[in-house]
Amino acid sequence: MSPHGAPECGGGRTVRRRAVRSLRVAILLAAVGASLHAQPAESRTARVERAEAAARRGDRAAATRDANALLAEYRRGGSGWSARDHVAAGRAYLLVSSSDASAVRSALRAFDAGTAADSTFVEAALRASDLLLDKYNGPDAQVGYQAVLRRSPKHPWATLGLARVMEFSGQGDALAKAREAVELDARLVPAHLFIAKLHLEAERNDSALVAARKALAVDSSAIDAWAVVGAVAWVTGDSAGYRAARARAERLSPAPAAFYVTLSEAAARQRRYGDAERFAEQALAMDSLSVPALGAVGTNQLRTGDIAAGRARIERAFAIDPFNLWHKNTLDLLDVLGGFRTVRLGRFEFVATAREAEVLLPYLAPLLEEAYDKLAARYDYRPAAPIRLEIYQRHADFSVRTVGLTGLGALGVSFGRVLAMDAPSARDPGTFNWGSTAWHELAHTFTLGLSANRVPRWFSEGASVLEERRARRGWGAEATGAYLSALRANFLRPVSQLNDGFVRPRNPMEVGLSYYHASLVCEMIESQFGAGALAAMLRGWRDGWTTEQVFARVLKTALPAFDTRFDAWVKAKFDGVQLAAEPAGDAAIAPIRDEVLAREVAKDDRGLADALERLLWIWPYDVASHVKLAEASARLGDHATAVRERRVILALGPTDVLGARVELARALLGAGDRAAARREVLGILEQAPTFEKAQLLLLDIRKAAPPGGAP
Repeated sequence: MSPHGAPECGGGRTVRRRAVRSLRVAILLAAVGASLHAQPAESRTARVERAEAAARRGDRAAATRDANALLAEYRRGGSGWSARDHVAAGRAYLLVSSSDASAVRSALRAFDAGTAADSTFVEAALRASDLLLDKYNGPDAQVGYQAVLRRSPKHPWATLGLARVMEFSGQGDALAKAREAVELDARLVPAHLFIAKLHLEAERNDSALVAARKALAVDSSAIDAWAVVGAVAWVTGDSAGYRAARARAERLSPAPAAFYVTLSEAAARQRRYGDAERFAEQALAMDSLSVPALGAVGTNQLRTGDIAAGRARIERAFAIDPFNLWHKNTLDLLDVLGGFRTVRLGRFEFVATAREAEVLLPYLAPLLEEAYDKLAARYDYRPAAPIRLEIYQRHADFSVRTVGLTGLGALGVSFGRVLAMDAPSARDPGTFNWGSTAWHELAHTFTLGLSANRVPRWFSEGASVLEERRARRGWGAEATGAYLSALRANFLRPVSQLNDGFVRPRNPMEVGLSYYHASLVCEMIESQFGAGALAAMLRGWRDGWTTEQVFARVLKTALPAFDTRFDAWVKAKFDGVQLAAEPAGDAAIAPIRDEVLAREVAKDDRGLADALERLLWIWPYDVASHVKLAEASARLGDHATAVRERRVILALGPTDVLGARVELARALLGAGDRAAARREVLGILEQAPTFEKAQLLLLDIRKAAPPGGAP
């Protein structure tokens, strides 16, 4: 054996082992290479999902970059793509739509191309329907969802789509339909979120929280669900819960704009418009292209009276998304407002058409000054001036001002120190009392302001209706046969649940019944707990007390006990009372018209003037009524009212304008304003030098001149 045998032998094995290892590595590398080549490239669906995830994190740049890369491929050769890939392209188009509004139409075409490529791939039709609904095309969206359901009757996504259409149109039970979708697929996160937001909008905070938690149980990264959790905590004063939800959202995304948009929406529903604007500004700081954030900032600025700034934000939002019907309607409305006249009188700023200003303000300005003084004394609170009142001669414009869409049934709205209402001309004659409505809305200015906008809806509405009844005889809601029937059938909500009667009525009549019912709660509180009790309760809400704490600390009674106490009080109040059906429309003013005729026959000028005043608060456009009031006032020596009436007659455009001007001059002379009467007559004679009535009145004016005075 060679002395080097072992090493030689060992060296040979080492070489062979190295060769074997090299061969194995080569084989392994070849296998890996073959495997890599055999695997398809990342799917287009996965690529768009990655881009969408970047957008949710607030990384718009990455989302746009990845979406544009996919779209570049689609434009080069997308016609032959599969249905699934067409859908991926449509989703990519939506990701870039904030910088290219035309991408929305491209997205819809891509989804339709997906359906054309494979009609059994229903995701394409569902995404097209979702997009149509997001862009306010409810009817076409509904057609799309129903087409899917004909193919697959228990499809959860399509079922949720129908729920969303119901909520959009206000027709059908959207909540029940959404629950049906959850029963079909308990892991459908969008359905849980939709239910949560429905509850949040209806102020069912506990139910909203339950639904949001169900969404998080499926997907703990759902920022929208954390937003609902945070909104509920903020609304209910749970500061620790709010901070925890915000922290979770911020861990999921360094810039969770959607979280703050949801908070803004929740704050606005609580009528806390300043907070709503602040939250929306935070969202906008995180995402300057967020249309919901821009819209929320602008809308709340409009609600607080910052019209120029609000318009600028809405215009920016509409430039990004020109399909947003809410923003389009609002901009159209602002164009209308631009043609209105703005008149500052005392503590109020009135915004109305020139004609409405001339006809209505002679009545509204003194009425609201009177209301301000009485409410300030009652609540020991004085809102800052000016208080802005916008008066709309088209109900559709008022509706858009209030909710962004047409179809609102209300007559007026209060955003605090900004009020809006229908002009009487916006409604059929005799259908509402515009003076009572204005008083009602101003009362909200006091209850919202004193409570820092934290007063429950039922209390603020109840106080406003009560204040209407105190303002004038016949104003404000009174008991009706329908109310007594509901009371005796135990249909009306207890005080602890009375908010439900406003935000989630069980039938169309319940809202109206709840207004009157709430006013009786306020009436009972004043009668049994003292004149200052309502103001003390408002200050309690201002200080952050819950409703239970307000009742316990101010009224010294637990809320359940108060429910029982009020129920006994209200039933005793109406025990044995019988009422006929309430008249509607013109029939509601028939008794006043009958009274006017009776007072005329009796030559009772004082009673006639009173009846005519009440009639004009219901319909101020009847020239004959103004003439009668002017004449009766002159006979009573109430020359100020006679002058007012003569000016309003001219504003209404009488057939004999020159004659109406002569009567105005005569009323001015009666009021002792000889100079104004002379100017009016000289103006008439410049236009018609031979007009005998004016000539004769000028002689009377000269005769009335004091010794040594001007002729």
